[in-house]
Amino acid sequence: MTQSPIRLLIVDDHNLFRQGLIRILGDYEQLQIVGQAANGQDALALVEQLQPDVVLMDVNMPVLSGPDAVRQLRARFPGLPVVMLTVSERDDDLFDAIRAGAQGYLLKNVGAAELIDAIQRVQDGEAILAPSMAVRLLAEFRTLAEQAPSEPQKVQVDELSERELDVLRLVAQGLSNREIADALGLSEHTVKTHLANILDKLHLRSRAHAAAYAVQAGLVREVQAKR
Repeated sequence: MTQSPIRLLIVDDHNLFRQGLIRILGDYEQLQIVGQAANGQDALALVEQLQPDVVLMDVNMPVLSGPDAVRQLRARFPGLPVVMLTVSERDDDLFDAIRAGAQGYLLKNVGAAELIDAIQRVQDGEAILAPSMAVRLLAEFRTLAEQAPSEPQKVQVDELSERELDVLRLVAQGLSNREIADALGLSEHTVKTHLANILDKLHLRSRAHAAAYAVQAGLVREVQAKR
């Protein structure tokens, strides 16, 4: 059975960039561009109207910035993946976007094939970062791990079931929902449910936050699948 194309919403305040991106991505049958917006506020209305599968969004925009729009989208549409597509390599923009709940952060010098692959991967539940930004984010995670006390983490970790701990460890190892399902002998829907419970119990906003938490709490180690 042919897989349906990914419904994509493009949000950027530069009209020329939006039009160029639409022309480039419109040639790929894996994608269906359902709409475009010039700022985060317009994007909120279009998401409700158009029901996209993935949102590509700039960081710095008038009216409502990318990270602020992501925060509102996460509250209203918690399962919708948002990928930041920006020229900004500032640490503050990266960390703000991830804290807001963005599932990816890519730079505008990315190639078309790499961008399409990233869109497909976030649709599958993965978190995507430009390589240069991933290095900075990991450095920040290490700093947090060194500075944060361990006892409060243990209390929160104890709230998770064994299966949720398995899922969290595999998320931190970079596996997609599909790969986690295969590793643990679960359905992909069950993995998504476990991940939602993990985020709720640990008061985290996104998959990237969950991965950072697992590193900080010392949970990243080899996991034996339970059948």
